[in-house]
Amino acid sequence: MKKNHIDFITMGCSKNLVDSESLMRRLESNGYHCTHDPKHPSGEIAVINTCGFIGDAKEESVNMILEYAQRKQQGKLSRLYVMGCLSQRYLDDLEAEIPEVDKYYGKFNFNQLIADLGPAEGSVQAGPDSLPVRHLTTPHHYAYVKIAEGCDRRCAYCAIPLITGKHHSRPKQEILDEIRSLVAGGTCEFQIIEQELTYYGVDIDGKRHIADLIEDIANIKGVKWIRLHYAYPNQFPMELLDVMARHDNVCKYLDIALQHISDHMLERMHRHVSKQETIDLVKAIRQRVPGIHLRTTLMVGFPGETDEDFNELVEFVRWARFERMGAFAYSEEEGTYSAQHYADDVAPEVKEQRLAQLMAVQQDISEEIEAAKVGRVMQVIIDRKEGGYYIGRTEFCSPEVDPEVLIRALRPLRVGRFYQVRITDSDEFDLYGEVV
Repeated sequence: MKKNHIDFITMGCSKNLVDSESLMRRLESNGYHCTHDPKHPSGEIAVINTCGFIGDAKEESVNMILEYAQRKQQGKLSRLYVMGCLSQRYLDDLEAEIPEVDKYYGKFNFNQLIADLGPAEGSVQAGPDSLPVRHLTTPHHYAYVKIAEGCDRRCAYCAIPLITGKHHSRPKQEILDEIRSLVAGGTCEFQIIEQELTYYGVDIDGKRHIADLIEDIANIKGVKWIRLHYAYPNQFPMELLDVMARHDNVCKYLDIALQHISDHMLERMHRHVSKQETIDLVKAIRQRVPGIHLRTTLMVGFPGETDEDFNELVEFVRWARFERMGAFAYSEEEGTYSAQHYADDVAPEVKEQRLAQLMAVQQDISEEIEAAKVGRVMQVIIDRKEGGYYIGRTEFCSPEVDPEVLIRALRPLRVGRFYQVRITDSDEFDLYGEVV
């Protein structure tokens, strides 16, 4: 075990990652050395940032806690701390079931860990301005920026409001200062994230300020790409589309979770949007931001979903031709409206069959869309080198979830730099190209 060394393990979404990065930076200012998601953990302290969104994520988090609890029992670890969504929701249960953890923290009190640990023994603490605002765990050229916490939407299936509480926007100046600090450290690409991005600012003065915020970010010198994640279709702020169309550094990319298209399902899900409103919104987005790539998430197997509902969803996907799409089968979450009021009446095998069918339709669409890019010259940012290839992305690709561009390493390229790349080939998941 390495003294004053903390291994961080982050489960779940990029919003959790931002929390880990902020906490790591503050602990480093207290003299600790922090590593993230180590393949070979060696610190005397471990901090696990958990996810509690759906069943699979909860199981994965619990298994990780148990793995590190065993390391502690074996004498390979001195102290173990757990934070995040799972412990926010199931604190009492976790304390009773896994007492090997020294202390559990929730979603909002994890900064108490800094006081609980105190300064690292025998270390020299860093000054407040000697370290960047966060310890980036991503490649230095891109970062996730969380602009709010919580959610006021009460979708019938979703446990997020039960975990994170009501929507709370960060002050705009705080966000802009963070981005300027990251730019000063060499970051040029920013993934703007929030559970409900289009709601930003409503809790401050009753108005939606996401367009104003993105406009101000786009005007910061050194910001090359801005990508928007997790919009909501109901009362979508159309002025945001004008900002996207006006600024070249706002990527023509929008992550907007639609979940379903059948009015029957949308009503039962408490989505507060209709099929026709959804179709009109997709049309408007594509018209006002030509060339935009839409990413969406859809759900199959929600209680009461009929074959007709599902077929309607399949036809919608064929019509919309989403450039990026994910889907998942409904998982009942305790405490949600659907768990309390609906029977989980779609058989598991039917859920999986529908999921496979929907994704097969989307796979054909994605292959056609990516193949149409062959021959085009596109701007690509280089993320890393793997074997004989440099791996990059276009503005239409978010890190880790979207297709990548593979470029044969025939000459040296710099990670974090932009290059003009001619697309020469495509396959099911990726593009291939050459620098021009």
